[in-house]
Amino acid sequence: MYLHWSKTLAIGLLATFGILMTLFLALGGGEAASALKAHTTRWIILNYAGLLIWVFVWISDQARMRGKHLWVWVVPFLFAPLPTLAFFLLYLQQRPK
Repeated sequence: MYLHWSKTLAIGLLATFGILMTLFLALGGGEAASALKAHTTRWIILNYAGLLIWVFVWISDQARMRGKHLWVWVVPFLFAPLPTLAFFLLYLQQRPK
C-alpha cells in the first residue's frame, strides 16, 4: 500500500501529536517509580535516536534535491523532530512560484 502525503494527512498527524502530548503532560505520573527496566529505556532511546538521524538525513537529502535551505529546519528539528518533519512535508508540497 502506498501512502500519499497530503495536507489533510499531515495536519491530522500534527493535531494528533498535539493532543497526545497534551494528554501525556496532563496525565503524567506523579512520583511513582517507573516500571521500565533501565536496559529497556536505553533501547527505546537508542531506537529513537536512530530514527531521528534517519529523518534528519532524509530531510537534508530532500532539501538538497529540491534546492531548499536546510538550515531553516535544524533548530525546530532539535526541539520537536516529528512535528518539524510534518511541517517540512507540507512545505515541500507547496507549488513552485
